[in-house]
Amino acid sequence: MSVSLDGPTKKSFGQNVIILTRSNIVNVLLPFVPIGIFAGYMGYGAITVFVTNFLGIVPLAGLLADATEILADSMGQTIGGLLNATFGNVVELIVAVVALKSGEIRLVQTSMLGSILSNLLLVLGCAFVAGGYNRLQQSFNMTAAQTMSSLMMVSIVSLLIPAAFVFAVPGALTSDIVRISRQSSIILLLIYVLYLIFQLHTHRQFFEGDTQAVEEERRPDASFSRAECITLLAIITLAVAVSADYLVASIDSLVEVTGISKTFVGMILLPIVGNAAEHVTAILMAIRNKLDLTMNVAVGSSMQIALFLLPFLVVLGWCLDQPMSLYFHGFETTIMFVSVLLANSLIQDGESNWLEGVMLIGTYTIIAMAFLSYPNIETDFWSAIRK
Repeated sequence: MSVSLDGPTKKSFGQNVIILTRSNIVNVLLPFVPIGIFAGYMGYGAITVFVTNFLGIVPLAGLLADATEILADSMGQTIGGLLNATFGNVVELIVAVVALKSGEIRLVQTSMLGSILSNLLLVLGCAFVAGGYNRLQQSFNMTAAQTMSSLMMVSIVSLLIPAAFVFAVPGALTSDIVRISRQSSIILLLIYVLYLIFQLHTHRQFFEGDTQAVEEERRPDASFSRAECITLLAIITLAVAVSADYLVASIDSLVEVTGISKTFVGMILLPIVGNAAEHVTAILMAIRNKLDLTMNVAVGSSMQIALFLLPFLVVLGWCLDQPMSLYFHGFETTIMFVSVLLANSLIQDGESNWLEGVMLIGTYTIIAMAFLSYPNIETDFWSAIRK
């Protein structure tokens, strides 16, 4: 991070924005933001609209994360940490909310699962390889990592229960699945709140290494006032929402034109949008031997999606009268369970090396190839649940 709040030399808002846009290599894609919005407004072809908005959201995700961290700097450790935790995956949230309002429940589900897998396998794997190829091994805060991975397992259990219920009860009522999912989601959200108390208050010494690593990356090159930060966040959020709207609207036509399944789009392609900036950050921190921050970016983001974002979307679907649930197809549930087990087994000793990274990347590649051939079908359950 190359920006901070209220640095020693006050610069204009425009100068600070320029500095901010130069802080991450993915920001070279910023010209695609207006191009994608224009393409969507003019009703260009599905591939053009999808690709341009896809590329445009990538840098917006990084800028949104940077602006959130700058604002969090001025709010104090507890409130700032809460702000970072809450808005850490805001791009995925915006895209999912847009899709949920359109009734694209399967797309929402697969994008959430895809984000978890992308962070846990691809991002973490690339970071292990980049940081460990010229080192014997790297170490990280085992307590913090195990806490997050254990919470991941709790979330996965909540996904297994609806799937097991459908398998064990032939002709299970869709209303029962939705009710179980909503009740489970409320419990998961409560656990997430208690985790924030654990992280930011009662056991914050276990997570101080992550905070210090973030602060070391900040440089007083730019200075934003709190009002400027809020304004910047509002502008970026609006741009993300508009781009996401056109992106989601183009998916059905994209699937029809290209022949790829909507599941592959949600599981593999959409997560790249929200994870590109995190991917770069995690790799850079691993190269600099700051693996605590890498773990916080990769494992922490996966945990946040599973424990907060996914349950929140179930509750939001409840409010929007959309039957969003925690029920996933057996194939998807199995992949998620095995992936979390693999990641947990590799981080339980608090050390990593490049071969462990290769294992994670290889697993993700196998999963991606499997979903490339995964049929674009709606099961009887989902056909019924829409009625």
